[in-house]
Amino acid sequence: MASNASLLAMIMACTMLLAGNTCHGARILADTTPAAAPAASVPALPAVPTLPTLPPMPAVPAVNAPAVPQATLPPVPAVPAVTVPTVPQVTLPPMPAVPAVTVPRATLPPVPAVPAVTVPTVPQATMPPMPAVPAVTVPTVPQVTLPPVPTVVVPKLALPPMPAIVVPTVTTAPMPAIVVPKVTLPPMPNIVVPTVTLPPMPSIVVPKVTLPPMPFIPNVNVPMPFLAPPPSA
Repeated sequence: MASNASLLAMIMACTMLLAGNTCHGARILADTTPAAAPAASVPALPAVPTLPTLPPMPAVPAVNAPAVPQATLPPVPAVPAVTVPTVPQVTLPPMPAVPAVTVPRATLPPVPAVPAVTVPTVPQATMPPMPAVPAVTVPTVPQVTLPPVPTVVVPKLALPPMPAIVVPTVTTAPMPAIVVPKVTLPPMPNIVVPTVTLPPMPSIVVPKVTLPPMPFIPNVNVPMPFLAPPPSA
């Protein structure tokens, strides 16, 4: 019962606080808003009900909080002093003097003017695709070096004069007449050669192969071995 009364008292206190804040805001709004024309008729406000008498609030018991003991921190240890060793100063030897190098100035000859070359426009030709050329292995012909032909010197011979030959006149006897008998051969039999009809030969189509143009071969004068003439008889 006491708890319900306390709750009701708390609710009423909150309501009064809200009502006070509302009235204060309404007062400020009324002071800052210009006066409007009076209304024709203001309806009568209803009577405010009388609030019930609340019982007195119970006394809140005092709460004794326990004393928090004070913590004593240990002293901070002393930081030992660090001795930094002294770095000895290093004296560098003086830099040797660099001799001055004089580069001779080179004078280039003037560049000759390049004459303008007008390249004729080559019409673009669309060549058919080249057929595959079978690889041909050409045997290597060994180079034969002919030995030099020795020069044959034919000595000139002096023939003795031919002696005069006397042919005696010989009278031969007359040849007898030879009578050759006439031989009559029998007639040759008629030989009939049968006619042989051969089948028609199949048509062989040789594909036309267009070889690429031969590369230009410059003329090279190759000395031919000198062939001596045959010795005279």
